[in-house]
Amino acid sequence: MKAMLGILAGIALLATAAQGMAAVDHAEFVKGPFKSGIEVTKVCLECHDQQAADFMKTTHWTWAGTPNMVKGMEKSTKKYGKSNMINSFCTSIQGGKDGVVHESCGKCHAGYGWTRTDFDFTDKGKVDCLICHAQKGNYTRATVGCDIDKKSIDKKAMDLNVAAQSVGLPTRKNCGACHFFGGGGDAVKNAGLDSTLEKTKKSQDVHMGSKESGGQDMACQSCHVTKNHKIGGASSMMAHYDTRVNCEQCHSGAKAPHQKAKNGALINRHLATVACQTCHIPFFAKGQATKMAWKWSDVGKNITAEEQFDKETYAKHKGTFVWGMNVKPVYAWNNGLVERYMVGDKVKDPTKEVVMMRPVGDIKDQKSKIYPYKLYKGDQPMDAKYKNLIIFQQYKSLWVDYDWDKACRLGAEGTGLPYSGKYQFVNTVAYIAAQHEVAPKEEALQCGECHMGGSRLDWKALGYKGDPMQKGGRFGKAQKVAKK
Repeated sequence: MKAMLGILAGIALLATAAQGMAAVDHAEFVKGPFKSGIEVTKVCLECHDQQAADFMKTTHWTWAGTPNMVKGMEKSTKKYGKSNMINSFCTSIQGGKDGVVHESCGKCHAGYGWTRTDFDFTDKGKVDCLICHAQKGNYTRATVGCDIDKKSIDKKAMDLNVAAQSVGLPTRKNCGACHFFGGGGDAVKNAGLDSTLEKTKKSQDVHMGSKESGGQDMACQSCHVTKNHKIGGASSMMAHYDTRVNCEQCHSGAKAPHQKAKNGALINRHLATVACQTCHIPFFAKGQATKMAWKWSDVGKNITAEEQFDKETYAKHKGTFVWGMNVKPVYAWNNGLVERYMVGDKVKDPTKEVVMMRPVGDIKDQKSKIYPYKLYKGDQPMDAKYKNLIIFQQYKSLWVDYDWDKACRLGAEGTGLPYSGKYQFVNTVAYIAAQHEVAPKEEALQCGECHMGGSRLDWKALGYKGDPMQKGGRFGKAQKVAKK
């Protein structure tokens, strides 16, 4: 019977390909009842064994890849990713004996059972197909220790049978189940990427806005082109990418930008220096506020704080937060690489901000362009003797008893880094690329916002003598044009 179902499914899928990948009704092929997601995966593998094998080669499964985006590490063969890096949000999944923090952070992993460091990454039966493909049945992954618990989970009962029979190409809701909630809550980590984009209007994002509002209602993979389950994209917060996403994928050739613009030729001269996002994402966090700062050093204190934009600004187990809405980005040069703090790096000067991540590039680098960023600040513990940032155990430790010394000691058991028994807090800063919430063209930056007295860009901080319209640009041709 299973063989026959496999043959029928194969025929249906071939027919689907001929119809432009229209959705296949899996109700005919997937029969329950199911008691667990693993039982669903077992049925999926009867027809999609190769797809599971492909998925297991991706960073969505391994949470690591070669650091081809980190300056100075481009040729390294060692793997880096969420599994062994540190950030300035919930910091790391490595804290605690046997990686107990995986119980919490691993709940966004597209697999079942990654609760400790001994997870079997070769077991196809552990792949969670539903988190990316279920369209109905209210399928959700349980979460522990994150703000997602409070705000993101629909209270309706989950039905695995309906979920399994509803599978199709991923929607924004599928991708957003993890990516909207990065950093432990809705709108926390990314610049302009949160749950309001699941159903939105053109005014918030021209690509994801509904057709009724004049938008394109595009799925994430329309830009994040996917092949063999490898999803295109290069997050400024990570070390690895398979392929990049860029505006020219669509906006080139016959669809090149600014063809009908009154000053199209003049605008296009900017393309060698200014990224599309700089003009077309003038603000981010338009749907709801995003976290702009996180002060871990306030954990355990008795602080009474008012909300910002309906968001809490203090939680005793996490510290103090600052939120921003309709935020104007900061701008920096980038040539495609990033500088990044890696686990174990020494902090050279604890009195200065520790750079967790920032773009590489400058005005003299002809591969560099000016991009927009969310400037995110905070503080984190550093070992007072060894001068490296500490990976502490927040889950089942700090979040419960607010004991920093204990959290640092237990965290060391999961990382292998030594802990001297003394810690101090250092300030941190991170540049997070603003890539979403592309504004309608009518709301793109206008000349006067940057030039002729406009203050949008700090020209001298970017390496110019002043406004390039008056002082000249970085390329000779641009300077001559400016002088005419």
